[in-house]
Amino acid sequence: MTPPRRTVLAGLASTLASTLAATRARADAPCAPPVPARVATGFDRLRADGYRLLAGHRVGLVANPTSVDRALCHIADLLHAEPTVRLAAIFGPEHGFRGSAPAGASEARTTDPATGITVFDIYDKAGAPLDRILRESGIDLLLFDIQDIGARFYTYAWTLHDVMQSCARLAIPVIVLDRPNPIGAVAPSGPVLQPAFASFVGRAPIALRHAMTMGELALFFHRYSLAAPAAPPRVVAMRGWSRALFYDQTGLPWVAPSPNMPTLDTALAYPGTCLFEGTVLSVGRGTAQPFLQLGGPEVDARPWVAALRQAGLPGVLFRETWFTPSAQVDRDRLVHGLDLVVTDRRRFDPVATGLALLHTARPLCRGAFWRADGHMFDLLCGTDAIRHAIDAGTGPATIAAGWQAGLAAFARRRRDVLLYRS
Repeated sequence: MTPPRRTVLAGLASTLASTLAATRARADAPCAPPVPARVATGFDRLRADGYRLLAGHRVGLVANPTSVDRALCHIADLLHAEPTVRLAAIFGPEHGFRGSAPAGASEARTTDPATGITVFDIYDKAGAPLDRILRESGIDLLLFDIQDIGARFYTYAWTLHDVMQSCARLAIPVIVLDRPNPIGAVAPSGPVLQPAFASFVGRAPIALRHAMTMGELALFFHRYSLAAPAAPPRVVAMRGWSRALFYDQTGLPWVAPSPNMPTLDTALAYPGTCLFEGTVLSVGRGTAQPFLQLGGPEVDARPWVAALRQAGLPGVLFRETWFTPSAQVDRDRLVHGLDLVVTDRRRFDPVATGLALLHTARPLCRGAFWRADGHMFDLLCGTDAIRHAIDAGTGPATIAAGWQAGLAAFARRRRDVLLYRS
């Protein structure tokens, strides 16, 4: 027998009211226990173990907005609220602990209003200046938990490198809480940094797309790069992560690792398109599509797009576009350029695509093409050979062939520190 319409509506209203009440209760509960996800991060495992590794220590935390659990609660707040943990200091990398600073900048030393703990600025700090900051902080253990994006010139890896070096000198143990490489980590690609081109966008000889997690990079730095002898870092590995996974397959929420890294699509293209930071062209900073748009006021994008379509690059399409950057290169100027759209991320090769973009863009620029006489581009590449080859009109395949021996040697070293085999 069909129930009366009034009874059905009353039942629906009751169900809706219960659902809304439950939703409000969840929203009002501060940092409620997170729903299990497919991948457990290093922080998830540290917490599940009752923070045992931190017991009895004055803990310093290197963190930024990505340092969250899967309920998006920041781990600084969670550690501060934990009675068994003594969080003594916080350290901010590029963009700052709270992520408010633009590229190439950081937040000044301050007191975190949520915890009352001093936040030290360690962006681009190394050697004696960084040693002094760590001493002043009074910590006796350093905890590192920041989401990387898989490209050598993303500076968080070099903050890790430098704090490991300082901690080695000061006999401070380091614990790295691991997180996914969001663009997959099956195989490295691109040129390996040459020592003469070491800088804060690349300190150690690793490939441009290194295909490692931050925990694996820490082990690599300890074995192959750090000058001061030290105990190896303790890496709290993930559970459930495999090398072929992209970030949106992990079950973890995406938090922009930096202001111009809003989406996974941006991260996928970044190892190739960031090379344009060494040119006079805009990479779309301050638009909704940073690193997915390239161009300049004097560029005719029609032949550029035509040349790229003829190249038949796998997993990517291009279209002509106009945009107005609101930051850095060509700020507030109308720019003619292209949009890059990844259509098959497993076939898409960001480094090969970046080379093709550079090779086809170079003849279109009537004036100077390289910023600062090419020095910035060389630092990003880790070598000056690529710039000279592009200037000479050398094709992308020939350029890539020139770095294969160095890449193979790096790949052999990399295998020694991998924590995840599949």
